[in-house]
Amino acid sequence: MSSSEIDLLLTELNSEAWAVWVYGPKRGPSILAAVRRWRTCADVVILRGEDGENDATAFRTPTMPGSDPFVPFLVSWQYHSSAVWTLRAVLALPAPGHPEAPLAVLRPDPLCFLPSDVGRPVSYRPAAITGVLSQSTVGRASFGG
Repeated sequence: MSSSEIDLLLTELNSEAWAVWVYGPKRGPSILAAVRRWRTCADVVILRGEDGENDATAFRTPTMPGSDPFVPFLVSWQYHSSAVWTLRAVLALPAPGHPEAPLAVLRPDPLCFLPSDVGRPVSYRPAAITGVLSQSTVGRASFGG
């Protein structure tokens, strides 16, 4: 896996209006979390660790007013693998309402939650801003190596 492949997938994620939170030191973040909100649900990606190589999670969770997508009660889809495969999977996930969109009711794996000691994000990029992940930010947040 190369960090350039992760960079390309993060750029694609950014172009599809995902909000991004970065936790940990700016030069070597420990967690990158992203959320794409739909009308009735949210897609979430969590990349953990400096290399992110084998510790990434993506899931779709129903949303209600006041719900936190990082604390899912139920999920309709979840995926746990390397950063590359997890990003590929969530970017290929059919939109809600599509005939092939997941409709399952599943208990979320513990990996679907941010660690309780994660602290506050060091940066946040709202989805409404175009081009929020500059090349320098993508390189620092990619975890690849």
